[in-house]
Amino acid sequence: MAVDPGSAFEAVFLDPVGQTVQQRWADAAIAVAFEELEPVSAFPVIPGRRWGPGLWWSSTTGRHVAAGSNAMRTQLMILDRDPRVIGLAGRPVRLLWRSDRGQVRSWVPQLFARYSDGSALLADCPSHLEAGGERAVKAAVAVSEACAQIGWTYRRLAPLDDVAAANLKWLAGYRHPRNQGRTGLMAAVLGAFAQPRPLIEGAEAAGDPIEVLPVVFHALWLGQLTTPLQSPLHERVLVGPGSSSRSGEPGGIR
Repeated sequence: MAVDPGSAFEAVFLDPVGQTVQQRWADAAIAVAFEELEPVSAFPVIPGRRWGPGLWWSSTTGRHVAAGSNAMRTQLMILDRDPRVIGLAGRPVRLLWRSDRGQVRSWVPQLFARYSDGSALLADCPSHLEAGGERAVKAAVAVSEACAQIGWTYRRLAPLDDVAAANLKWLAGYRHPRNQGRTGLMAAVLGAFAQPRPLIEGAEAAGDPIEVLPVVFHALWLGQLTTPLQSPLHERVLVGPGSSSRSGEPGGIR
């Protein structure tokens, strides 16, 4: 693909009918709803890896997001709980630029997140900090510059530790609204944990734990309740009131 020498960065993406479009990056960032687009290129399938490409159902948007790896799915879980996030997409845009020697370079960030203030995040989700090697490092510098020019952010998102990732995955299993329970049960659950108390005690106070626990986990996913996710979840873990309708801390694990 050619790059206009007068444009520092250009964007390549698929329009809503699947046609490839190339446009000045600054113009595309203003005009294009990347959160609504399909991946500009497929996620690679790497033989021998346990996890491969798939789809993540987002509780934020009610739509599926393409995900290329387990590490990316974990980062999608984090962003899906962030109250600032209103849109998510996997690999919706390829950035093009010229190197110092005039050679065309490109990179497709794995993840796009749109925030409620209109700004956005482009991100990669390495399974370990050194993943991608020198090419990824150089691309990170270029994509960071492209995002900074328009007031967006680029990040290589650090992997979660195993315990936090496992806890988040557990709560994500209860992210669908069907887990809010029958009428009045969520209010009873929130009332039972108005003050921090062990998980099982609050569940028993609200009713039959078999019926109540899915509602508790749904409220924890939404941030209506909170518990430390850096330690393993168990029946005596302390659960208390949350601080937002979507997550305990923007972009955080709580």
